[in-house]
Amino acid sequence: MWSRRTIWLLLALALFWASAALAGKLICVSDEKLRGQMSVENCLEKGERFAVLDDYGAVRILSPEEIRLMKRTNPEAFQQPAYGIMYQKEAPELPKPPPLAVPKLAQ
Repeated sequence: MWSRRTIWLLLALALFWASAALAGKLICVSDEKLRGQMSVENCLEKGERFAVLDDYGAVRILSPEEIRLMKRTNPEAFQQPAYGIMYQKEAPELPKPPPLAVPKLAQ
């Protein structure tokens, strides 16, 4: 049987992939006027908060745990320029994560 931690990790991954499937954008919610002056990674180091904004305008604020998990699954998302909600139309879409590794079947 799976441990609780594994189940929560899988649930967090599923929520991330569900939001990323809608071509979301990573938007800074603590600095609304941010316009690509620095990377998302640099903003996070300063303590800024981010959210995923989907094509329908739904916003989901990312917790520190979700950010750590997202860095492991899609590190390129944190190298892109950071934008606040005022400049959301200029913000780049989240890059697609690399394909999952599929182990070869034992023969």
